[in-house]
Amino acid sequence: MSNAPTPSGTPDSASPTLPDGAAHPAAPGTTEQLSHGLRTRHLTMMGLGSAIGAGLFLGSGVGIATAGPAVLVSYAVAGLLVILVMRMLAEMASAVPSSGSFSVYAETALGRWAGFTMGWLYWFTLIMVLGAEITGASQIVSGWVPGVPQWVVALVFVAVFAVVNLWGVKHFGEFEFWFAFIKVAAIVAFLVIGVLLVLGWLPGTDPVGTTNIFGDPASLAGFAPHGLPGIAAGLLVVVFAFGGIEIVTIAAAEAREPQKAIVTATRSIVWRILFFYVGAVAIMALVLPWDAPELLSGPFVAVLDLAGLPGAARLMEAVVVVALLSAFNANVYGTSRMAFSLAGRGDGHRALTKVSPTGVPWVAVLLSVFFGLVSVGLNWLLPGEVLGILLNAVGSALLVIWVFIAVSQLRLRPRLEAAAGGADKMTLRMWAYPGLTWATLAGLAGLIVLMLFDDAARVQLASTLVLVGVIVGIYAVRSRLRGRAGATRPS
Repeated sequence: MSNAPTPSGTPDSASPTLPDGAAHPAAPGTTEQLSHGLRTRHLTMMGLGSAIGAGLFLGSGVGIATAGPAVLVSYAVAGLLVILVMRMLAEMASAVPSSGSFSVYAETALGRWAGFTMGWLYWFTLIMVLGAEITGASQIVSGWVPGVPQWVVALVFVAVFAVVNLWGVKHFGEFEFWFAFIKVAAIVAFLVIGVLLVLGWLPGTDPVGTTNIFGDPASLAGFAPHGLPGIAAGLLVVVFAFGGIEIVTIAAAEAREPQKAIVTATRSIVWRILFFYVGAVAIMALVLPWDAPELLSGPFVAVLDLAGLPGAARLMEAVVVVALLSAFNANVYGTSRMAFSLAGRGDGHRALTKVSPTGVPWVAVLLSVFFGLVSVGLNWLLPGEVLGILLNAVGSALLVIWVFIAVSQLRLRPRLEAAAGGADKMTLRMWAYPGLTWATLAGLAGLIVLMLFDDAARVQLASTLVLVGVIVGIYAVRSRLRGRAGATRPS
C-alpha cells in the first residue's frame, strides 16, 4: 500500500491525514493553494446539474423504446447502484476532502498505479465528453442563426467558459448554480404539467389512466413488452445517465466547510436525481405508448405537445442547450482539478500545479480547454472514424471508476474508523459495511456480464479495457524510467 496522501493529495487542503502513512509531499517547489469559495448550495446544484443533462432530455425516450414502461425498473436499479456508490464516495470524501477525489482514495487503498490510472482515465473521459457537449450545443444554436458557422458558435462557447473557469471558483460556482437551477426548474415544471395532463386537469384533456403503462391488466406484456431481456437492455441504456454526480466530491475540497458541505450535498442529491429521472420517465410512459416514434425524436417535446403548449419544441431546445453548456462548464472544472491533483502527487507535469492569484489552477484549466477544442475538431473532421473509437473507449469508463470506488472504500473503511476514533464518530458512513459494499460490487459485476451479451456494449467495454491497459502501461513505463534515472543519479 502506498503512503497515505494528504486529504487532497495536493497542496490544496490541510485536514488530518489517514493513519498508517505519511503525507505525500506537494510537487517540488509548489506552495500554491486552491481557494475555498464554494458554498453548500453550489455543491448541491453542481451535482444535480451534472447528472441532469442531455441524457435525460434526449435519451430517456431511447430507454422507454428499449424496455417499454418497465424501463422504470431499469432506472430504479441503476439509481440504487448510484446511490450506494455515492454513499461510499461521500464517506471517504467527508473524512478526507480532496480535489483528486476517487483517484486519491484509489492510490491510498491500492497503490500509486491505481491513483494514476483512475485520475487520467477520468480526465480523458471528460475531455472526450467536452467535445460531444460543445458540438451538440453549437449544432442547435447554429440552427437558430443559420448565417453563423457552427465552428464559430463552438469557439465562442469555449472562450466564454474558459473565462468563467479562470475567473475564480466562487464565480464559477455561482454561474453553475444558476445554470443548474434552470435545468432543475425545467424538470419541476415538466413534472407539474405532466401530472396535470395525467389527471386530465388541463383544458381539452381527459385522465389518461394506466393503459399505456400496463396494457392488458391480465398480463405484464404491456408493462414489459420485451420481458427481462428488455429491462436488462434498458439498464445498459440508462445506467450511465447518472454520471457526473461525482464532481461534488471533487469540488468539496474548495468548499468553505468541506466536511459539512459534502455530507449535506450528497445526502440530498442522489434522492432528488432519482426522483427527477423516475418521475419524468413515468410521466412519458403514462401519456404515450412505449413504441410511439415521438419518444425517440424528443420525449419532453412530445409530452408538452400533448399538453397543448405552443413553442414546446423551441423551449426544450433552449433547455437542452443550457444542459449541455452547464455540463461542459462543470466538466472543464472537473478535468482541471483532477489534473491539478495528479500533478501535485507527481503524476503530471509540474506546470499543472500553477495557481492564479484567485486560487484557480489556470494551466490545468487551459489544458482542458485546449483538448476540448481538439475534441471538437475531431467531432467536425472525423465524426464516424477516430471520434467513434474514442467515444467507445470512454463509454464504460464510469463503470470502471465505480468499481474502484467500491474497492477503495472496502479497504479504507477500517483506517477511516481508526482516524475518527470509532465508526460512530465518523462524519458519514456507508450503510451496512461491508455487506452492502460487496453487494454493490456484485451489482456492478452483473452490469459487466450484461454488457458482454450486448453487441454495442461489448465493444464499449472492450475499448474501455484497452484504454485502461494503455494508461496502466504508461504508468509502468514511466515508473521504470524514473527508477533508472534514480539509479544512475550520483549520490
